[in-house]
Amino acid sequence: MKGVLLVNLGSPDSPTAKDVKPYLDEFLMDKRVIDVPKLLRNILVRGIILQTRPKKSAKAYKKIWWEEGSPLIVISERFTEKVRKKTELPVALGMRYGSLSIKKALDELDKKGVDDVLLVPLYPHYAMSSYETVVVKALEDQQNYFPSMKMTTLPAFYHRPEYIKVLSTSIAEGLKDFDYDHVLFSYHGIPERHIRKSDPTRFHCKIDGSCCKINSVAHHTCYRHQCYETTELVKAFLGLDEDKVSTSFQSRLAGDPWLKPYTDFEFERLAKEGKKKLAVITPAFVSDCLETLEEIAMEGKEQFEEAGGEHYKHISCLNERDDWVELMASWISNWETKNLLPV
Repeated sequence: MKGVLLVNLGSPDSPTAKDVKPYLDEFLMDKRVIDVPKLLRNILVRGIILQTRPKKSAKAYKKIWWEEGSPLIVISERFTEKVRKKTELPVALGMRYGSLSIKKALDELDKKGVDDVLLVPLYPHYAMSSYETVVVKALEDQQNYFPSMKMTTLPAFYHRPEYIKVLSTSIAEGLKDFDYDHVLFSYHGIPERHIRKSDPTRFHCKIDGSCCKINSVAHHTCYRHQCYETTELVKAFLGLDEDKVSTSFQSRLAGDPWLKPYTDFEFERLAKEGKKKLAVITPAFVSDCLETLEEIAMEGKEQFEEAGGEHYKHISCLNERDDWVELMASWISNWETKNLLPV
């Protein structure tokens, strides 16, 4: 029997330091997130970061927390329920980190008689710290606890025409009543070394844009290339002016070079260049979360206005939009009936 496992990032159980700390511990101790030797990772995370970060992060979570719970969890659950109504297959929701685990979701499917699972990482782009770690964890749990299960993974879908159409429609609706000077596509940041580590050729990725113009197998796992490609595809679909669109990367840790340009630097640059009305899109996420609601919608607005900007708009993620639900249901249906998945 076939079934579907949707997997998103995860969230603390509450916006308190007590619950944020174990969540951050699981997240930051993931070797695909902080990719240093385990001993050093343990010192960095448990000896330094977790001594102060939980309180700071808890304050940020409190700013965006909904009455029903974590926005990421609530939105993901709503999306999952809508997808269930569009397919006859069992659909379970798991999170890479936190109490709503992948193992629990697989157990839910197993109890319904599912032995053939479509794994759907809810990330449009491939990155070792997001898409890859979901796939690895899901396969580990499947092999350790449900060895008779078969698992198929939905590929990264950042470039699929049907996905670009849904994403572009969402963005167009967000821009409809906003007379913008500039549109900033802000993607989640990762260390530059992750790009090199994910390059199967070990030599193609230069992280300067020149390699993106050369067709290569490396593009299948190059997060930077995929982000810029998403921007270009949406820009073409909507007919956005070249000089009114740019790409940046948000969220970084000190000490290592991360993908540039940095979003917070772009807020200041754009404002000082006379861009008074800025729209910001966060296409690395399909569900609004701490990074979109607090870092971009709240802190980003403050940073842009402090630098001289006047009007700022954050365009929401796809969340539980009906056309996004319909698209996911169509992918599931194609896999169920024809074993066909986007490539």
